[in-house]
Amino acid sequence: MNLDISVVIPLKNEEESLPELAAWIARVMEENRFSYEVWMVDDGSTDNSWEVIRDLSAKNPCVKGIKFQRNYGKSAALNEGFRKAQGNVVITMDADLQDSPDEIPGLYSMIMNDGYDLVSGWKKIRYDNTLTKNIPSKLFNLATVKMSGIRLHDFNCGLKSYRKKVVKTIEVYGEMHRYIPVIAKWSGFRKIGEKVVEHRKRKYGTSKFGLERFINGFLDLASITFVGKFGKRPMHFFGALGTLFFLIGFIIAFYLAFAKIFFLQYKMTERPIFFLAMLLLIIGSQLFLTGFIAELVSRNAPERNAYLVEEILENKD
Repeated sequence: MNLDISVVIPLKNEEESLPELAAWIARVMEENRFSYEVWMVDDGSTDNSWEVIRDLSAKNPCVKGIKFQRNYGKSAALNEGFRKAQGNVVITMDADLQDSPDEIPGLYSMIMNDGYDLVSGWKKIRYDNTLTKNIPSKLFNLATVKMSGIRLHDFNCGLKSYRKKVVKTIEVYGEMHRYIPVIAKWSGFRKIGEKVVEHRKRKYGTSKFGLERFINGFLDLASITFVGKFGKRPMHFFGALGTLFFLIGFIIAFYLAFAKIFFLQYKMTERPIFFLAMLLLIIGSQLFLTGFIAELVSRNAPERNAYLVEEILENKD
């Protein structure tokens, strides 16, 4: 099945907005003559969202649904949608009507015509509360840019488009949906772009996310940055840090011993710096051993040689 576009929509308790969203997507697809499918992933809704998805699918075969037994989070919903998607371009959007389906043709064109692997939406003009969303979001995006090197203004925007190969290569888990561009970059997809998109006021319901998402987000960013840089060579991190700590501790201990032997100074153990030296020696040794253990685990992992082959040229003559 060769489709132009797959739309993946993670949702929870959005029964009121789904009919309007499905009709809007269908209109845009028909106007642009796209072949398409829509995967609505019900992430443990407690309202009638799944019944609405059933009705929409009965009326339009292009609408398909996935229902989770309970709430697993947006990352799990996106990952399952990516597994099912068959379109050449995969577009994600939220179900609350704050993302406009009218952006679909532009996002599709940037992938197919401009050669981007991933295009992230940028809600340049927002209608959220400034204190609780805009300011934390700007700080979050600034930190992500600094740590990842990817120049995007709005990592957390749910409206994104992907080349099919991208979504079939990456895995989204935990709270990593905010860092899909970072995951894609670490997987070898370097052409990542941005498009200014319309942000609409919420028409139905309330936001499902609180301020805790930013705390979790920074922790996830640190995690993915570490795994991306040192996941295949943990000894380079733990070994280097352990060696540094051990050398500092050794130099301090050597100085104290030298002063004691040649200058007959006070007892080594009476100086506070002695305990600092011992602490650094112990921590340095532990970090070094941790690096060895992590290296053994990494080299024996089933995915230790996981990599993406772009193309193979082979002369049969």
